[in-house]
Amino acid sequence: MGGGVIDGQGFRLNIGIIVMNTEGKLLWARRIGRANAWQFSQGGLDAHETLQEAMYRELEEELGLQQDDVELVAKTPFWLRYRLPERFQRHKSKPLCIGQKQRWFLLKLLKGDDSVQLDYSDHPEFDQWEWVDYWYPLEHVISFKRKVYLRMLKYFEKHLPSPPDSE
Repeated sequence: MGGGVIDGQGFRLNIGIIVMNTEGKLLWARRIGRANAWQFSQGGLDAHETLQEAMYRELEEELGLQQDDVELVAKTPFWLRYRLPERFQRHKSKPLCIGQKQRWFLLKLLKGDDSVQLDYSDHPEFDQWEWVDYWYPLEHVISFKRKVYLRMLKYFEKHLPSPPDSE
């Protein structure tokens, strides 16, 4: 499971992962046992772990994908933050985590859909996944993550595959 490094402002250091297929569709996954909780894969940094090491660890733990199953297309050069609503904050945890501070990675899947294995780890986080259109997540992610998703998707948009030429 991903770590719990929390910065001095109360934000948990985290990586986010977008897996894209060759058509530019994005892998959208549902949190286990939660009918309307769909999101991209994400996870916390362990102490002394680089962003890229955390990304490949989370990729394997959550989606069952190995480093050679994907190509690293791009990553955000900046941190994106969101605050957790009070009801999601664990007030008994010390230090208190008030939100996530994320760096995002865009990956292209090089293998077939069957390489995605949500039950790869002993503690699966997702129970279903599907390919969705690029902007679909903006309207379907939980509201407090929307601004982060918008900034990140706008940043990665230039890496979408070009549509085939129509003649």
